[in-house]
Amino acid sequence: MTKRIDFEKYSKFVDAVTSDESRDFVAFSDRVVSLDEKGANIERLLTGAVGINAEGGEVMEIVKKLIFQGKKWDNETIYHLKRELGDVMWYVMQCLIALETDMDEIVEMNIEKLKKRYPGGEFDAYYSENREVNDL
Repeated sequence: MTKRIDFEKYSKFVDAVTSDESRDFVAFSDRVVSLDEKGANIERLLTGAVGINAEGGEVMEIVKKLIFQGKKWDNETIYHLKRELGDVMWYVMQCLIALETDMDEIVEMNIEKLKKRYPGGEFDAYYSENREVNDL
């Protein structure tokens, strides 16, 4: 016998564990104002974050079609992937501007993070799965 899910109960649960800022426009707008007052360039950061995910999805769509739907690996597909990656980079730059940083700083931070994660200087599945407490 298959157990049936009570979607009305699930909906109430989801609503109960959702932040006020996600459920209420006034709470949302108050949070945005609060972030702005603290110096966050939240509109540009939000533009970048939303765009990275949207454009990343477009890159993934091409890869999905390559792997699962027989899309040809040809110059046109490579060109399309490059154009979509360019769109991703446009949104990454929006985030960099919002954070008042540049690609050099971000890459250096990434290198330092990965050096700590992989002390031998090579990928190791153990360290990939068993990270230090603050290794996000």
